Amino acid sequence: MSTSIHRAPSSPSPSPSSSPSPAPTLSPSPPLGPPAEPHLLDNAAWAALTGPHASLAERVGRAARYPTDVSPFTALADPADPRAWDDLAALVGPGTVTPVTGAGMTVPAGWETVQSGDGVQMVDTALYAEPAPEAVRLGPADVPEILALIALTQPGPFLPRTVDLGTYLGIRDHGRLIALAGERLRPPGWTEISAVCTHPDHRGRGLATRLVRAVAAGIRERGDTPFLHAAAANTHAIRLYESIGFTLRRRTRFVLVRTPGGEEGEETEAEAAAEEAGQPEETA
Repeated sequence: MSTSIHRAPSSPSPSPSSSPSPAPTLSPSPPLGPPAEPHLLDNAAWAALTGPHASLAERVGRAARYPTDVSPFTALADPADPRAWDDLAALVGPGTVTPVTGAGMTVPAGWETVQSGDGVQMVDTALYAEPAPEAVRLGPADVPEILALIALTQPGPFLPRTVDLGTYLGIRDHGRLIALAGERLRPPGWTEISAVCTHPDHRGRGLATRLVRAVAAGIRERGDTPFLHAAAANTHAIRLYESIGFTLRRRTRFVLVRTPGGEEGEETEAEAAAEEAGQPEETA
């Protein structure tokens, strides 16, 4: 979104004969109130792991993460607190690659920044949500097909138990899974729509939009508000989400870091997923 700056026209200089204007009366400034509390969505992963997803959380003090076969995401109670980073190192182990998100984040000395990316966070403000009659609920038995579609379209990380995070819906064509969308992070009162993707042979039919509306209908039914993330460079997806009723809330920063210590070895499945997590979603 471009911002134009309009300069006000200059006031004419007073003539030598004109009377000087009286000095303005300055009112005392109102007292400053307490600083605004951080919004839940500023640290959505932490809010989810200490809220509705607490049963899935693995936690050490001020750091938490999902099981490594569910999601690669980790979270810090306060990314500005060095003690939270110490707890994260204890939680994931030395020399481990892990994605971290959160507002105002500075990676401490001794940690390696492996990758970083810019994203946007968008919230539902005017989305028309409705069920999709052709959509089917996906579960553990559908994971091999889901993983194949994710590998082809690359909307973001998806692991064997990611379906445990919430409802995932798909559309099939002659029995073949061709489109997908579901739920990921669940901070109190909010649910993230994620893994939005369509097989390249079936794009342009509005399948992603229908699934986003259907997933959003289920989210609203339980009283939550949908939100989502997209890569800042994915202007196509951002325009699509804006056109159906999502509004940009803030810009985000995703950082993939390696914890201090340890030796680099063969990349694990969890670390590969973590590297995918360093690329913010979504593909529509």
